[in-house]
Amino acid sequence: MTIELKGNWKRGFAYDVHTLDSVYMGVDEHGHDSWQTTRSEMGELLYRLKYQGDASVVGQIVDRLGKYKGLETMDAIIPVPSTNKQRKIQPVLAIAQALAKRINVPVLDNVLQKQTGGQELKNVDDPQERQALLKTSLTLNPKANLAGKNILLLDDLYRSGSTLTVATDILYQQAKVKNVFVLVMTKTRSKR
Repeated sequence: MTIELKGNWKRGFAYDVHTLDSVYMGVDEHGHDSWQTTRSEMGELLYRLKYQGDASVVGQIVDRLGKYKGLETMDAIIPVPSTNKQRKIQPVLAIAQALAKRINVPVLDNVLQKQTGGQELKNVDDPQERQALLKTSLTLNPKANLAGKNILLLDDLYRSGSTLTVATDILYQQAKVKNVFVLVMTKTRSKR
């Protein structure tokens, strides 16, 4: 499945939805809501990489992303930086590096920077609040030289589009790139 993503970028796609179904199971022994979730194939691979630290799935993810024609014409891949710097494996960076190696395009992993210690956006449901947080926490590395370049902006999960919208604005307005193309592994079924 491919899902076209509309935004301030030239073209954007999500490989698949993240979850297929989620059933509320009640409150667990720790007092937290519990869900039984069925993920798409890509959603499960991403979950294993992101939350279980299973780097063996990176190749499988990149195999699926290889179906998109024209990736090799990009001047660079820019992974959206993670808010959670404590993860042993940074999933978006790991996927970007493997994809870049496969299509022979450089990864520029320090172009977009997120302030450390910021609030994780997955805990913020209001799209306007998310965008406001991003505008203060996402910045362009002043040493970036991207004028006139075609950029593939890569992320793991599309929720409301706030992160990609702010990142694209930065790349167009501050870095003066020619075109931004967006590719994400999965998209949530809701925008919350």
